[in-house]
Amino acid sequence: MIRPAEVWKDTSGKPIDAHGGGVLFHNGTYYWYGEIKQGKTYLPKENASWGGTRVDVEGVSCYASKDLLNWESHGNVLPAVSGGDLDPKKVLERPKVIYNAKTKKFVMWFHSDSLDYAAARCGVAVSDKPTGPFTYVKSFRPDVGQWPQGVTEDQKKDTKAAWVRDHEAGQMARDLTVFVDDDGKGYLFAASEDNATMHISELTDDYLGTTGKYIRIFEGRSMEAPTVFKRDGKYHLIASGCTAWAPNAARSCVADSIWGPWTEIGNPCEGDKANITFESQGTYVLPVAGKPGSFIFMSDRWNKDNLPDSRYIWLPIAFNDKGHAVLRWQDAWKP
Repeated sequence: MIRPAEVWKDTSGKPIDAHGGGVLFHNGTYYWYGEIKQGKTYLPKENASWGGTRVDVEGVSCYASKDLLNWESHGNVLPAVSGGDLDPKKVLERPKVIYNAKTKKFVMWFHSDSLDYAAARCGVAVSDKPTGPFTYVKSFRPDVGQWPQGVTEDQKKDTKAAWVRDHEAGQMARDLTVFVDDDGKGYLFAASEDNATMHISELTDDYLGTTGKYIRIFEGRSMEAPTVFKRDGKYHLIASGCTAWAPNAARSCVADSIWGPWTEIGNPCEGDKANITFESQGTYVLPVAGKPGSFIFMSDRWNKDNLPDSRYIWLPIAFNDKGHAVLRWQDAWKP
């Protein structure tokens, strides 16, 4: 049984340490990747916008399972390295791994940042195996020198707009996820423009960068923690508001095309504590293998005073008569 918010242990009896993560299904096995939050705890700078304490991220963990219930640890597959982008006192958040069928590589994307969140970059690493080790490739801002789809010449002159300001340096990327469509094309969803607006960027064929084709969606809505899935030809996005470690009401959105238009349809949660997403924040939507149309909403119940003890909330996604996602609390359930 999946029991949300309880302490989940791996097959060796140790608590699972995979925060802000995602799951890849490959050749009959699920691989769960997440932030290892077992480092030192320290206070942020006084002007840090996200508040609370932080824990040094020691790297990215990997766990493997055949049934989504029993998880075997494969250790730290992208260890922290002092002095560079992977320094434990820098930011590494929301790791997601996708498989590239053309290159036969497993590609990890994550939010790479400075402690004050000013860098706002993507990080990329690769491996020949789902269990790693992953080799760090680079960090970067996406879509350098590129304009979003549908932009006008007058809009390009608005130097007060964050996306115009960042045109030459590349667009900001904080909370992010990556999504691979049925045709193998990959996309990056990232909170951009100082978190005010989300961007969707097309990935290169090798999934190691962006092509420069991107759009801006939900301008000024301040969405983060994006999770993306596809059902019956429609694209779904479930995200959160920006309230640091504190939970808030999730936002559900749909589109007929990855390039929009995207329509926000409200909070998918129902029942007690629906207004705070059952005290959690989304991190990934997992399609259940062999069960078309079945999805699991993965989220983290952040404990800002003890981040390693942040619990995992996994719930099945139901759908109403309009085809919109619905989330309801369950104390225990079988996938």
